[in-house]
Amino acid sequence: MSPCRGEGALSGNSPIKPICLPLHFSPSRLQFHCAARRARRCSPRGRDMSASASSPAAEEKQEAAPVTHCKGVNDLDKVVLREVRGSSVEVYLYGGHVTSWKDEHGDELLFVSNKAIFKPPKAIRGGIPICFPQFSNFGNLEQHGFARNRFWTIDTDPPPFPVPTTNTAYVDLILKPTEEDLKIWPHSFEYRLRVALSPGGDLMLTSRIRNTNADGKSFSFTFAYHTYFKISDISEVRVEGLETLDYLDNLQDRARFTEQGDAIVFESELDRIYLGTPSKIAIIDHEKKRTFVVRKGGLPDAVVWNPWDKKAKAMPDFGDDEYKRMVCVEAATIEKPVTLKPGEEWTGKLELSAVPSSYYSGQLDPDRVIQDSSVPEDSIS
Repeated sequence: MSPCRGEGALSGNSPIKPICLPLHFSPSRLQFHCAARRARRCSPRGRDMSASASSPAAEEKQEAAPVTHCKGVNDLDKVVLREVRGSSVEVYLYGGHVTSWKDEHGDELLFVSNKAIFKPPKAIRGGIPICFPQFSNFGNLEQHGFARNRFWTIDTDPPPFPVPTTNTAYVDLILKPTEEDLKIWPHSFEYRLRVALSPGGDLMLTSRIRNTNADGKSFSFTFAYHTYFKISDISEVRVEGLETLDYLDNLQDRARFTEQGDAIVFESELDRIYLGTPSKIAIIDHEKKRTFVVRKGGLPDAVVWNPWDKKAKAMPDFGDDEYKRMVCVEAATIEKPVTLKPGEEWTGKLELSAVPSSYYSGQLDPDRVIQDSSVPEDSIS
């Protein structure tokens, strides 16, 4: 795959640096774009390098392409989505992995470790790893399955997705098994992923997994969007919406308990799989006065995780004190694996919003969230 759209036959050893151009540019627009010298460049870490003293921020936002394809860390391909007010999303083709979600002020909303290793076959620590076809060690595959450390491709001919596209920046990715994958998990599938950024800055992920086995065999899988949220301090955070629910405690051999608190707070390591969860969960950051709203469909379970200090120090791709600035709340289907017959398809949806905490007063306020959401309520069940 060429590093950037429009670069033609440039080789990886070319001294000419590729430019980040909008996907699906026609030749005439490309010529104009180059002549006007308005191409957006990406630094080695994918940061926008086109702003200058002579380019006001407002003008820059107006000129920004909604979707660009460029190089990220360690020369890995990534796609950048932008919204006119300034919010953005970055998706690496390695892992189909969302690594950044920024609001209109440029504040990062996802956590990625400073020690994250952007080098295959290691999975990227942070952002939103895709756990498929196995969550954790619920099976015989590697931890969290193989989708998060495979190279995905841009899907140029996707089927219709149940996600609005008007004024929405999005990219469609696809993953199919390699010969090596079939040796360890002998099932043919098509995994289509749409990553979308709404006009209001909400991040939406839609996964569609289809059984394409030609031998008539069904297959089963577990799944999770392993979302790392960036927070001010773990001591200032509470998770609401999971009260009174049963959960499996991964720190106690997955023994089953019932949540007794009116919210989840963090005072030590926590690793739980909540079962039969509602379609909306809130993560309230008191210091930031910000609430993350997690809306999901087709994903009945939710994982809540923070490694705390000892486990943080044991992970080579995680800073010793970084546990204070992250929390994972993961939309998942784990307790009851999904089973697909040949030709059948499963859909799992995730929508993330960041809103002022004034929307909440100790309990979820779903009506306000629905009104502000770009996805109709009946599209996430």
